[in-house]
Parts: sequence; C-alpha cells; structure tokens
Amino acid sequence: MRKRPNGHLLFTQQFFRHPRQIGSIIPSSAFLERRVIAAADIATAKCVVELGPGTGGMTQAMLDAMAPDARLLSIEINPLFHEQVSRIDDERLIPHLGSATDIRAIADAHGLGLPDAIVSGIPFSTMDQAIGSQILKEVADVLADTGRFVAYQFNPRVGSLGRQFLGTPQIAMEFLNIPPMRVFRWAKASA
Repeated sequence: MRKRPNGHLLFTQQFFRHPRQIGSIIPSSAFLERRVIAAADIATAKCVVELGPGTGGMTQAMLDAMAPDARLLSIEINPLFHEQVSRIDDERLIPHLGSATDIRAIADAHGLGLPDAIVSGIPFSTMDQAIGSQILKEVADVLADTGRFVAYQFNPRVGSLGRQFLGTPQIAMEFLNIPPMRVFRWAKASA
C-alpha cells in the first residue's frame, strides 16, 4: 500500500477559502472510501474518472483497488489540490487541472476511452444548478455503456439533478464519516 498524501490541513484551509467548491471540512473516511470503491466496482474498471479528488485520499484508495493496467484520470479545479494529487507516485494516475464540465475533452486529450466508472466528490448542493446539470449531462454522455457513476454527498440534491440524465439512483448512507455521506450510484445500463 502506498503512502497517502497528508492533506488534512490543506483540505481544511481550502474549505474555508472555497466552501462552495469543497463538500466537507475534512477528507473522506476510510469507511466512505471503501463504500464508494465497492459501489463504483473500481476493481473491474479499466478507465476511471474522478471529479474533485481534493487532497487525494479517495484517489489513493481507488489506485489501491484498481487493476495494474487500469487508468485513473483525476480532474481537479483547485490548483493547490491538483498539486497535492500530482505528488501521488503511480503511473496509472493522470492528474488534470480543469473543470468537470469538460470530461470528454479532457479524457480525449489524454488518449483515454470511455470511462467504466466516474466517481465524484464535488458538492452539487453548493454549485449553480446549470453547472451541476451540465456536469451530469457530460457524465451521462461520456460513461461507457455499462459504466457506473457514483457521487458521495452530504446533501441529496445530486439525486434529483441526476434523474434527468441518468435515471433513478441507488442510495446508501455512510454514517462512519464526518459529516455522514449519501452515496448515490447510477448504472448506465439500467438508466
């Protein structure tokens, strides 16, 4: 198991500077990481896209669960978080500074195919509804035919926003996280 980036202080500082971009005051717990990895079926995915990796805790957990030949494209809008994630030493990881509204263009620029799984920690509850809808439409358009989209959120807003593009999600709760998180899962084949 690789060393995880130590970004708790950075995460908290960035939360107070950009509370609309960051969904929690502290990074995800190991319990939440395991639940998200299982929901997205990361172990079988060949191409994974992560939206909003923060300081890289979930990123490293996914890398630990991924196959040796899989790829992980991590898209982060915050330059300090991007720099932190870029320090993870794993050749399967492609850290990208950019917006989740451009998933297809970013994946194409890195020579990746359609993702089998997209995992999102970005807070849909605090972003403009038009941008949230644009991201979810992009997710639906770019996801492989049997792909999974998993969003972990403390607020249920992504569930209603996502219905238009992905159908009705499965929802689970992870109480062993601060704050407790809802884990929304859509499987494209059933949308």
